[in-house]
Amino acid sequence: TDGRAGNEAPALALAEAIAARTPLSIVKKRIALAHPWRKLPRLFLRDAFGRLDAASDRLDPPYPDLWIGCGRASVALTIAAKSKDPAIFTVQVQDPRAPARCFDLVIPPRHDGLAGDNVFAIIGAPGRPPPPANAEAADHGGEIAAVLIGGPNRAFDLTRRDAETIARRLKALSASGVRLRITTSRRTPPAIADDLRARLVEEAEIFWRAGVDAAKDNPYPQMLAGAAAILVTEDSVNMAAEAAATGVPVFLLALTERRARAAKKFRAFHQSLIDHGAARFFEGALDCWRYPPLNETARAADEVVRRWRKDADPAVR
Repeated sequence: TDGRAGNEAPALALAEAIAARTPLSIVKKRIALAHPWRKLPRLFLRDAFGRLDAASDRLDPPYPDLWIGCGRASVALTIAAKSKDPAIFTVQVQDPRAPARCFDLVIPPRHDGLAGDNVFAIIGAPGRPPPPANAEAADHGGEIAAVLIGGPNRAFDLTRRDAETIARRLKALSASGVRLRITTSRRTPPAIADDLRARLVEEAEIFWRAGVDAAKDNPYPQMLAGAAAILVTEDSVNMAAEAAATGVPVFLLALTERRARAAKKFRAFHQSLIDHGAARFFEGALDCWRYPPLNETARAADEVVRRWRKDADPAVR
């Protein structure tokens, strides 16, 4: 991947799930194409391996048995890897915006609408399984809420007005007895993260800023494990999918729409979570319900292993 959390986390989560099913070692590669190749369409990259930036990880032989790419920057390299060694089983996570036949398996989010013999669509994106739920939420009457704040993307913005609205609603929750544990993401503008922290300094038991506060103290996994409800801004597929893997109510926090066409796919994703019974848009109060935890990463890993084995030995079914 290009190393960005939104691309690297799903790829690693899928690799780890596969490793739980069949023995393998995982090697992480962060790649970058050199200028001007990074700006050009994929079809211009006839030798993608030869167009890597000096700061990129090397992609030298021996090549892996299984290759997982995620994100636009990896697409040309995944295709090139197969041409260098046809024995590599190539998996591309997310919509590659390239013909599916260029890969052994494509794992896009269902809301992208891709279909084909070698396409295995899932709800959201692969994610690491949440830690086992602990008794903390029950010990406090189900009053702990984890709040996951994302940031601007092509579909949505996170404006100061959005931050004000979110802070006001969280203050009201706190006043009703809900204990708040809040984390921002690497996409959260620093000024917005600081503003939210200042507004909620008295209400939040935890306020962790990704990329700012010490990485070793990241409370994110424990926040999910201890929550009776999870609130997540609507810009993040990864965080919403990970929240839905817990089986506790997920509430979507609305943001300012930036591009209607891009937002349409997110709306489809949100609807898939709603249809699963996992999520609702936040209207100011926390309801309580249960649903089967989302387990799409396990399904995807099972499919990779099945096809990979079949590819290696056609007699295996």
